[in-house]
Amino acid sequence: MDILNKLERKLGRFAVRELMVYIIGINALIYFLRFGMPQSEAISKLMLDPRLILQGEVWRLISWVFIPPSASLFWIFFIFYFYYMVGTGLEREWGSFRFNIFYLTGVLGTALAAFITGEGTTALYLNLSLFLAFAYIYPDYEILLFFILPVKMKYLAWINWAFIAFTVLTAPLPNKVAAVVSISNYFLFFGGDILATIRRRGSSYNRRRAFAPARKATIHSCTICSRTEADDITLEFRYCSFCEGDHEYCMDHLKTHEHIKAGEEKP
Repeated sequence: MDILNKLERKLGRFAVRELMVYIIGINALIYFLRFGMPQSEAISKLMLDPRLILQGEVWRLISWVFIPPSASLFWIFFIFYFYYMVGTGLEREWGSFRFNIFYLTGVLGTALAAFITGEGTTALYLNLSLFLAFAYIYPDYEILLFFILPVKMKYLAWINWAFIAFTVLTAPLPNKVAAVVSISNYFLFFGGDILATIRRRGSSYNRRRAFAPARKATIHSCTICSRTEADDITLEFRYCSFCEGDHEYCMDHLKTHEHIKAGEEKP
């Protein structure tokens, strides 16, 4: 994208390197603080709440990304590792600046969804957009589901797209808006490639249709009944050694036809 190229040349030096490491680190810190002090209301001070933001608590525009998932102590390590794998994989592919822009766009999209609906939301769809981007770039990357079953990322991505579609169709309005707007970063980065792929496949389909008659051309044809192998794949054809010229017959007429001599027309 030309705009990103220009921005990177001007602002690339300000990119935060290893951004996902900092985000996961703060998430882990808050998780263990909450784990050690379950009665603390500190988490409530970080949530994305449009009404409180308008009252001056502007830190909530960013602080909500540091709220860790609600998971057991056993599973939280694997969740953080998965976030790390996805985030660092995207940063290696794009570079720090573009990954920063991707993440920032997701943050702004989620915040916009919250202001549109007037309801707070979580980092669920933001993290989901990271996963979808990783699956688009590395579709054949395998992970062990439940530590046993190897599954390619592209199949998990289809499940997540189904989850988003189900949310849009059945969930309340705030969830619908959050699901659509907070993955705007995905379409910002991959929308052009997706449209180009659709156009390319459409062109290939039209070319196949244009050449379809040529693929139906036949090799054999009976001089008497004009049947070909396209009419019946079990038909066998032979040339008659007594007919002058190249005259081919199906087995039904090979021995019953009248032989053609030079100068005679086909029967």
